[in-house]
Amino acid sequence: MKAPAILFILISFAGHAQIKPVDPAAVDIVRDRWGVPHIFAKTDAGVSYGLAWAHAEDDFKTIQLGFLAGKAMLGQYTGKSGATVDYVVQFMRCRELVDSRYEEDISPVFKTVLQAYCDGINSYARSHPKEVLIRKMFPINPKDMLTYSVLQLAIAAGADNALKNIINGSIPGVDAWKPGGSNAYAFNSSITKDGDTYLAINSHQPLQGPVAWYEAHLCSEEGWNILGALFPGAPIILLGCNEFLGWAHTVNYPDKLDVYQLEMNPNNKYQYKVDGQWKELERTEARMKVKIAGLKITVKKEALNSIYGPAMRVDRGVFAIRTGALMEIRALEQWYHMNKARSFSQFKAALNMNAISGYNIIYADRYDTIYYVSNGKIPLRNKGFNWKATLPGNTSQTLWSAFHPFSDLPQVLQPASGYIFNSNHSPFNATAAKDNIKANQYDPTMGYETHDNNRSERFMNLIAAYPKINYAEMKKIKYDLQLPLHLKYQTSCDTLFLLNQNDHPDLAALIQSLNTWDRKANVDSKGAALFSVIYYKVVEEQDAGATYRSLTEAKCLELLRYSKHYLEKYFGTTEVSLGQYQKLVRGQKSIALPGIPDVIASMLSVQYKNGMVKGDQGESYIELVKFTQDGPEIETINSYGASTRPGSTHYADQMELFIQQKTKPMTLDKSRVYKEAERIYHPQ
Repeated sequence: MKAPAILFILISFAGHAQIKPVDPAAVDIVRDRWGVPHIFAKTDAGVSYGLAWAHAEDDFKTIQLGFLAGKAMLGQYTGKSGATVDYVVQFMRCRELVDSRYEEDISPVFKTVLQAYCDGINSYARSHPKEVLIRKMFPINPKDMLTYSVLQLAIAAGADNALKNIINGSIPGVDAWKPGGSNAYAFNSSITKDGDTYLAINSHQPLQGPVAWYEAHLCSEEGWNILGALFPGAPIILLGCNEFLGWAHTVNYPDKLDVYQLEMNPNNKYQYKVDGQWKELERTEARMKVKIAGLKITVKKEALNSIYGPAMRVDRGVFAIRTGALMEIRALEQWYHMNKARSFSQFKAALNMNAISGYNIIYADRYDTIYYVSNGKIPLRNKGFNWKATLPGNTSQTLWSAFHPFSDLPQVLQPASGYIFNSNHSPFNATAAKDNIKANQYDPTMGYETHDNNRSERFMNLIAAYPKINYAEMKKIKYDLQLPLHLKYQTSCDTLFLLNQNDHPDLAALIQSLNTWDRKANVDSKGAALFSVIYYKVVEEQDAGATYRSLTEAKCLELLRYSKHYLEKYFGTTEVSLGQYQKLVRGQKSIALPGIPDVIASMLSVQYKNGMVKGDQGESYIELVKFTQDGPEIETINSYGASTRPGSTHYADQMELFIQQKTKPMTLDKSRVYKEAERIYHPQ
């Protein structure tokens, strides 16, 4: 069935007014040679509608999986793992939060954007019924979208880890919905040789799935013109650049969530004590429909709520979690205002909404401004408690209700050094040492991280060699594949490189390979392949419960013997290059892939076949921007292509450029987009 030519959008806001309809015939989807959609319409709502349609053409299944999670229906499609997500959504009361705040918190303008996106998705579903996973999921509405957004941000704030810790790690299935690491750099004319401003957007996300990047260009006649990336189901760009400015995100780790143990009444399992008074736990019943062996079975599970937040009963007692991510629904709207900002002051006004519960933000603009903030909804806490531990849930002294204002957050504006950077490390190391902010100037209960990692260490080593830097040199840093001399993995592996081959004849070749390795993760590196085998074995053992602060000599020898057996079993030799061991895989296409975990151009892999591994998370969507007097010069790349559909010519057409560390030129210029278009059509 074809979508109607005109979809009337009714938005429930003050006065229940009817707004103008979106006419799909007035929305252009312009596909470039790489299949990237450039969406043009008169209104922002029209652009949002077109984005929904275009993204559904490329990845409708993943979009649906996201909304199934937001509607607590994922178990009906994926079974037990999806039911876990369904329970988490209900346990955290994500939908109740959205229902209670939607009318008041979301502006009428953004409601039209949300509804238009929903109408685009719903129209696509009607026109492509064979692609629909669960019919009862449709129609999608704005509250479904915001519920899914709350779920994603709560997981990013650590809610999933808190639940696992509460029940000793027995909850499966939420990890795939959690974002990973990243790099971001900004340079202004204080250090650039040509006087331009540079921005490197380099997020290390999963290469596919619900938090894999999708590239798009959104352009309306209402001041929206931005190129960047978004997650499936998002109606706006989450990181990218417009004609005036751009920003990157990296994951940060301040203390965004607290866990409380409630003092329960021994005579009433639903009563807990606060300030000497008994209170009743709110009780609801989470219902999950689970698909098992082709049958849909309804499973019921208790969901509790306390004044501290959602609560869970386990053998050790009742524990509650509290995070700002479960008190806020305006994150997508904040990103929308960031999309449309034209100056630093407008961008800063959007940040002052303080609606995005986490993430570092690295900013640059055409006016030579660079800026960094370790963003988050960080509670104002009583300094008399240890906020890193489980907190007493029997006193209002631990019940915070307000957040640090945005001005309290660690931030750096226009450092004299001319550069800022972040690689998921300490916000107190964001630029040159003399320009850094100090940790002791911030409330210790905010819990900001103070560590460095291999990527931050390597960047500092590299930037020290450049009193001034040009654009090519910035790209060289961004694509660096070498570990630093002093390794900073969470488990110290220094001993691995101190072994004497003469003491261990059976392992002499492997020890020599490590000792002579230049620590680069090129595809022809044998040292990188051997180190990767060892790395993944240590990770596997840690996931199984092993704890290593430092690898002993005995453990290193054990790992080398394991690696020797592994390489000889699968490859017939220990002389294996990284490109033989690690692949970038899409469908039937498999090519040698550079990178290992925590080099700047990082890649984390998972088991593939025949002893090989395949890239899973790391270098993914990359956007590099040079802000010149004539506007931004933009180049981008994605790990696979614009489409997840195997039959598409854009399913894997960026893979070669990606592994060669090359990019494709992109533009915000409407006339150029139309001139170079491979296809122009309407979403209908």
